[in-house]
Amino acid sequence: MIDFHFKSDFVLENKPKYSDWITRVVDSEDYSVGQIDYIFCTDDYLLQLNKEYLNHDTLTDIITFDYTDGSVISGDVFISTERVEENAKKFKEDFLDELRRIMSHGVLHLTGYKDKTVAEKELMRKKEDEKIKMFHVEP
Repeated sequence: MIDFHFKSDFVLENKPKYSDWITRVVDSEDYSVGQIDYIFCTDDYLLQLNKEYLNHDTLTDIITFDYTDGSVISGDVFISTERVEENAKKFKEDFLDELRRIMSHGVLHLTGYKDKTVAEKELMRKKEDEKIKMFHVEP
């Protein structure tokens, strides 16, 4: 099950479409959906989590807590919509496209993709692009 929670003024429109998309993203990586919670929040909220759980005193757009068991994907995906908006402006992207990139990024982490090295970052970006394209495809 995929659930969406809001700790800011942001509200995701058309939640069923996003839920279907994330399910197809997970399926495309040969995993199945367990419990995935997306929590949309502010910079301050995510900064506090970053400090408390990761000992990082920096702003970020996403933090993913992985509870995956075998091939069943589960986790909490915290997304700062303020950071997504800033990044969209910075990279001259549409806000919703940037949001989908970050949403897919979290799921890709849950399926085992990393982004620490240059090669891992390149693969992650390629996978994000692939998954974003799936959003516009009807099942």
